[in-house]
Formats: sequence, C-alpha cells, structure tokens
Amino acid sequence: MRKSIALLSLAGASLLLSACGSSGLFNRARPDEFAVQRQAPLVVPPDFALTPPAPGAPRPVDSSAAQQAQDALFGPAAPRSSVESSVDAKAGLAAPSIRSTVGDPATATVYKGAVTRDIIAAPQGDGREAQVSIGG
Repeated sequence: MRKSIALLSLAGASLLLSACGSSGLFNRARPDEFAVQRQAPLVVPPDFALTPPAPGAPRPVDSSAAQQAQDALFGPAAPRSSVESSVDAKAGLAAPSIRSTVGDPATATVYKGAVTRDIIAAPQGDGREAQVSIGG
C-alpha cells in the first residue's frame, strides 16, 4: 500500500511538473492579430477599355494600413522650397564609402582644442544646471 501511494504521488507530481513545460499542445505559433488588415473590395471598372499596368509597377489602389494611417496623419509630402532645393543642389552627393573613410585612422582631422574635447568627454548630468527659475 505504501508503495502504491508513493508511486501515485510521484506520477501526480510528474504530471503537475509537465504542465510547467513550454512545449506541447498550448505552445504553437499563433498569427499576429495586429498584422491583419482588410483587403480592398473587388470593384468592376465601368470602362473595360483600360490599359494594363506596366510589369512590376505598384498597384495604384493597394497600400498597407500603416501607409494609409501615415497619409491620414501627415498628408502628402510637402513640396520643397526654392531655398531648400538650392541648398540640396549645392551640397551634392556624398561618396558611397564616406563612413569607412571617416573612420580610417589615416584620415586628417582638424584639432578643435581642449574645450571641445572637454565638452564631448563631460559626463551626462541630471539637467538641474540647465534649469531656470523665474521669480515672480
């Protein structure tokens, strides 16, 4: 009788511990419910003499939910002003290997002085020194 109680308690304990595992019936890949979006409804065009789209061109009516939300919040891209366009034209294009050129130890740099070095190496503060109180 004692052996059967010990065997039953051992089986019960192993059954309870098996529920703590992370694999099994309840650990399956589930779809992300926030990544689901509605498909655009099918529409029959009124004019059947339409030209087919160019191969590889994006579909004009399909856009993701994220793009639709961004368009609703921020609107279309604003046109660039003449000043911004001229600055962009004068700036030109950076060399494709600019990151590796700047990080190269042989690249000549300008010594800005000890003050700049101290500012860059200064520890981050809690911001109290930058606060201003106006008496009133």
